[in-house]
Amino acid sequence: MGVNTIARATAAGEPAKRVQAADAGSIGADIRALRKARAMTLNEMAEHLDRSVGFASQLERGLSEPSIADLRRLAALFDVPISLFFGRPAADPRERGYVVRAGARRRLGGSEGELVEELLSPDLGGGFEIVRSEFAPGAALEEPVARDTEDAGYVVSGALDLEIGGQWFFLEPGDSFRFRGEPYRWRTRGPQAAVVIWVIAPPVY
Repeated sequence: MGVNTIARATAAGEPAKRVQAADAGSIGADIRALRKARAMTLNEMAEHLDRSVGFASQLERGLSEPSIADLRRLAALFDVPISLFFGRPAADPRERGYVVRAGARRRLGGSEGELVEELLSPDLGGGFEIVRSEFAPGAALEEPVARDTEDAGYVVSGALDLEIGGQWFFLEPGDSFRFRGEPYRWRTRGPQAAVVIWVIAPPVY
């Protein structure tokens, strides 16, 4: 699953039959990163998409444009919100892969949910990803989850209870944490939303 996402966002309507060609290369790099993070072969991904291996290879290299149906299958395969593949405002070509402007973050999840996350990393191609997580007042991840990643975070505002490996920790602004592969869950405390900058290696979105 994604970093902490509870509510999955869906694409509003169907903006186009195919993704804009300008986005194909960036989307392809993200698809390749997601596949590798899950130790999946190109053949396995192609089979899930009901596409040829050649198409899957071109997709990852930005030479083929995925259809909406392709992206839906990929979102289901990797257990990520389909919104991950959208919401990419045009950026200065010199900044692509280096800088993410405040108004150009990709939102993961919907504002109606208990948790809204934004990708702060330029893409998923690196060894880690950075996510801004905003936990609504009263929100909670009821069941512990575990994954083969190293996680670290910094609490920007609000208060958050974080359980790591069966032990609860109370975190306030300025506190930080790190854990590797241990089951964890969280819950907000108080009337204010909690904002956490979350770092995950390798990327899981």
